[in-house]
Amino acid sequence: MFFFYNLLLACAAVLSLPWWVFQMRLRKYRSGLWERLGSVPARLKNTRPGAIWVHAVSVGEVLAVSQLITELQLKYPDRQILVSTTTATGQSLARERFGPDRVFFMPLDFGFAVRPYLNVLKPHLIILAETEFWPNLLHLAGKRGTSLATVNARISDRSFPRYRLFRWFFGRVLSEMDLFLAQTAEDADRLRAIGAATERVRVSGNLKFDIRPSSQFPFVNDLRLAISKDSPVIVCGSTAEGEEGALLEAFRTVQGQFQAAIMVLAPRHPERFEKVANLISTAGFALQRRSLWSPQQPVKAGIFLLDSVGELAAVYALADIAFVGGSLVPSGGHNILEPAQYGAAIVTGTQTFNFREIVSLFQKGDAIRIVTAETLGSQLLALLSQPEERKRLGGRAKDLFARHAGATLRTLDALGPLLARQKRDGL
Repeated sequence: MFFFYNLLLACAAVLSLPWWVFQMRLRKYRSGLWERLGSVPARLKNTRPGAIWVHAVSVGEVLAVSQLITELQLKYPDRQILVSTTTATGQSLARERFGPDRVFFMPLDFGFAVRPYLNVLKPHLIILAETEFWPNLLHLAGKRGTSLATVNARISDRSFPRYRLFRWFFGRVLSEMDLFLAQTAEDADRLRAIGAATERVRVSGNLKFDIRPSSQFPFVNDLRLAISKDSPVIVCGSTAEGEEGALLEAFRTVQGQFQAAIMVLAPRHPERFEKVANLISTAGFALQRRSLWSPQQPVKAGIFLLDSVGELAAVYALADIAFVGGSLVPSGGHNILEPAQYGAAIVTGTQTFNFREIVSLFQKGDAIRIVTAETLGSQLLALLSQPEERKRLGGRAKDLFARHAGATLRTLDALGPLLARQKRDGL
């Protein structure tokens, strides 16, 4: 089976080579190219056998596992903890959070790229955040006796049919895993349905409920001081292609009654920063950019473009209202827990299938407002016009966030037996 998987992977790589070359000419995927192809960076070559390797795809996963990594380091001070990411934005944030000496790009799932990392790092445990089931990595690590766990696991509505269709393949791949820690009971059921062994699947909760404000962003305090107390702040985070136009029209409606209002607009992908800046200027709004702003400047009424990486979660602390993007278009939405922890009044679109359980929980608790592009402006205006209702909405969100914390400690306890047992190769 793995022979055919590798054959298909090689064919796909050859056929898609022109596309990859084009993307790299645009500077996309160029970061960490040699690391991705199996060249282990010198900074990792003194890693002691028995390390813990944590893989977090991008910014959201890095944030989710941050507290878990902190707790693992406290409980196992003699273990080296290494962190890999797939995206450049995730890499940047991981280096800020954990230090550049132990962060690297995940190798591509080819045997020639994976083996050098297993040879050098000799990990005792590999932890995969959410659902990163790379067949060669799991197979080659499992053959060496490396313990394998996935934490904060979820199977999205979009992915589930595909996984189930190829259950005959994924059942073999997932047999390498020692432990699956799912976000919800539904995710646990879906893991079993695609081939995970029942006795290895547990529900531990969502690590994102344990994300706490970072103290690494003094910029946020500077921004708070630069905003007039008379200016209501709407933070629109992780916006996707096709959403900014609707958000700007909604903000035009808001400014009709609240002329001092400020919208902090944070596109999801850095490569769209310039395009969104041009859209804002063309629409006639006053624009300030995070990349050009200094603490000596007051933040004026209009749009403040957050053209930076990793700061959004902390900036939600400034929000009277938080719109969470990727939800007016069929992208599946993004993490509403980031603004919830601060008690912001949360607004999101209807396309939130990637966060179905969390959004459903907040809907049942009357802690979120669901809008369409057409109703967005009137909903923002209603919340700004009714400050007491807005505060109650944010308060309910904050209470729900606090009530569902604890996944990190449950995850830590569940990983304990894997770290305590002896590896077959004696490491």
